Amino acid sequence: MVLRRFWIKEIEAAWSRRSVVWLSGVRRAGKTVLSQSLPNVEYFDCELPRVRRAMEDPEGFLQSLSGKRIVLDEIHRLQHPSELLKIAADHYPSVRILATGSSTLGASTKFRDTLAGRKEQLWLTPMTLADLEDFERRDLRHRFLYGGLPPFFLAEKIPEREFQEWMDAYWAKDIQELFRLERRHSFQKFAELLMAQSGCIFEAAKFARPCEVSRGTIANYLAVLEATFVVHVLRPFSTHRATEITSAPKVYGFDTGFVCYHRGWHELRRDDLGLLWEHFILNELHARLQSPGIRYWRDKRGHEVDFILAGRKKAPTAIECKWSSADFDATNLQAFRRVYPNGDNLVVANDVKKPVARSYGNVSVRFLGLAGLAPYLQKSRSSAHA
Repeated sequence: MVLRRFWIKEIEAAWSRRSVVWLSGVRRAGKTVLSQSLPNVEYFDCELPRVRRAMEDPEGFLQSLSGKRIVLDEIHRLQHPSELLKIAADHYPSVRILATGSSTLGASTKFRDTLAGRKEQLWLTPMTLADLEDFERRDLRHRFLYGGLPPFFLAEKIPEREFQEWMDAYWAKDIQELFRLERRHSFQKFAELLMAQSGCIFEAAKFARPCEVSRGTIANYLAVLEATFVVHVLRPFSTHRATEITSAPKVYGFDTGFVCYHRGWHELRRDDLGLLWEHFILNELHARLQSPGIRYWRDKRGHEVDFILAGRKKAPTAIECKWSSADFDATNLQAFRRVYPNGDNLVVANDVKKPVARSYGNVSVRFLGLAGLAPYLQKSRSSAHA
């Protein structure tokens, strides 16, 4: 069993803030194995009937575990999972609980409302740079092509059949349980098209005809995919200036392996690496910041900045992603800074080993490798919670 040290540390930190931690993420992201790797925990698999029977009396169950750290895996199998966690948070704070379950449970209004203010949420993303270190397989091309779900990443050959089986299970076990969608073919066709066009600006009308549904249905499908972490919708950063794109989002598939699979890529060319590097950095941002609120910027002249990190009281950070630092052109950042002059400018490139600053006119740019991005993001996250 590989110890995923970054995620174990994140769980321990979440437990220091609240007694109940909800570990979310797509199926097969490694939630079960991660929870079993925690030290000094008692593990309960809620898929087992005897375990579910033991929890029919929540107070008696929790009383017997006073002072312990426990894992409630697949908690969506319980009849009333949110009620058990609410009782634990309100009346048994000495019991530290890590709960995992279907992404659709976490997306449900009842679950969110019942546990509002009572739980910490930790989003387990596909494998990060830290995970590659722990798995002792640092080949980024392999990570891009096979993806970041641990069983797929560890496969001996590209797991093409597993990608399709995952999509089928997602429909059968996640979507139908909560969202009551009826047109499987249309929904899966839409998901496949999004993966194949991942990283592009989204226009609902372009998907309605091939999926044989209305634009309104497409918007509903997108909301479902976003709520269950299968796609990431990046809204444009703007202050509603006439020169800016203000409403059209960009949509990214959740994992590079699925993007490659739906694009039909079996080998990666040099031209493919930039797009997949952008996806991998977005994954790193999500893992480190634990926030889906990352944006992009684009103006009507076609200038675009890959990612924008912005808080209410903080100047926006602009991030450009380049597989090679030699591919960087400052034009887009300069256009952004003419509108928003304050904030950090980062270029994250695979070939940068040590951070270095360069100036382009009156715009100062810091070049980082992915390892150098981690401490910057940690500092940004810490200041946001301060």
